[in-house]
Amino acid sequence: MVEEHIDGAIRYNQPAGHLEDGESLVDAAVRECREETACDFSPSALVGIYRWRHDASGDTFLRATFCGPCSDPREERELDRDIVATHWLEPDDIRARERQLRSPLVLRSIDDYLAGRRYPLELLVELDRGHA
Repeated sequence: MVEEHIDGAIRYNQPAGHLEDGESLVDAAVRECREETACDFSPSALVGIYRWRHDASGDTFLRATFCGPCSDPREERELDRDIVATHWLEPDDIRARERQLRSPLVLRSIDDYLAGRRYPLELLVELDRGHA
């Protein structure tokens, strides 16, 4: 879990972010984990794809959650500037922080992981830009 500054408050979230131009979802998950935790992540399965609308802002979020092995943090790497700290937390510890979670997507993706939801990465198809 990452502890981060969001809109003037401290929130907890899984490593997450935006898809960069030309980047696959899997590559984005690896990059975001590295940037926000200083760990190397190797996605092995897709846990789920989630859509959520933030009532206050009206923003809609689409999240792809992956699972797989993750290394210990590499001390020579710096974290993104909004990241306060990283934490390995048990599910009950995360639930105890429910009011501080960035969104309901955090617990839902954890619950789906614990329920054994796994989809093959081949489900995600990347087409070259030249295809219509």
